[in-house]
Amino acid sequence: MNAPDTLEQATVIVDAEASVPAMTAQIVRYDIPGPSAAALSFPGKYLVNMCLTPRPIDARACYRAHWGAHRFERLGDIFLIPAGEELFIKGGSIRQASLLCNLDAERIHEIVGETLHWTDQQLATTIDITSASIRALLFRIAGEVRHPGLAAERMLEFLSGELAIELGRYCIEVHERPIGGGLAGWRLRLIDERLAAEGAAPTLGELASLCNLSVRQLTRGFRVSRGSSIGHYVEQRRMEAAKRLLIAGESVKTIAFGMGFASPSSFTFAFRRATGISPSQFRHRQARVAS
Repeated sequence: MNAPDTLEQATVIVDAEASVPAMTAQIVRYDIPGPSAAALSFPGKYLVNMCLTPRPIDARACYRAHWGAHRFERLGDIFLIPAGEELFIKGGSIRQASLLCNLDAERIHEIVGETLHWTDQQLATTIDITSASIRALLFRIAGEVRHPGLAAERMLEFLSGELAIELGRYCIEVHERPIGGGLAGWRLRLIDERLAAEGAAPTLGELASLCNLSVRQLTRGFRVSRGSSIGHYVEQRRMEAAKRLLIAGESVKTIAFGMGFASPSSFTFAFRRATGISPSQFRHRQARVAS
């Protein structure tokens, strides 16, 4: 990792770590009290970062060597830095936990059967990976690192191979997407702004009207732009908002009705489906991060 451009009194604690020949996985806690900026690169390694607690809303990232110094995109729950690429990240204060997976690039290319090449179009999709299969796999890795089970090393070897294959598929899938047909940047920003607002989730009709498109145009264009269904994206963004409310101390009941769920149990079901844990388990883990 390159030296940070600016990091004020940063504290980084590794809570758990596990290594196999092709991958090192860590559960890491960050505490950065002020504005921060860092240039990250990992020669010979792929880095996958999945936040286990909410990522700051103002976190942004830029591949400066490809885009110049002024194009910054929102940093999602999961991001990837391909081997040899440098990602510049900036944002405000941070107190969060993340799963970090460093994977050997040669091993990835060996498993997928080819050397992966990342174009500008593909790099843009690495900043916010919304793949449900990659997310589910990372949660399995995080669980194995935090609480190793029977034959834990062998299990991590299998999981590292699965992750290599999923990353290869992701790269190739993005490369094969049509260049045209996606949503304009201003439409994507309108969607993100609406999802950041309080209250019940918007309907597809509302989002389509906001973007001055038909529902069909919206759903097709969104999948081209973000590589996931708009329904899945909406759910993930709602759960990010729910995480922040849980951290702020709001009750499950208040959050459920405030976000338009029919009952606290329906909110709990949606939260567990999206994150792999219940709201109470999430709050308990966040208390450990803050301690």
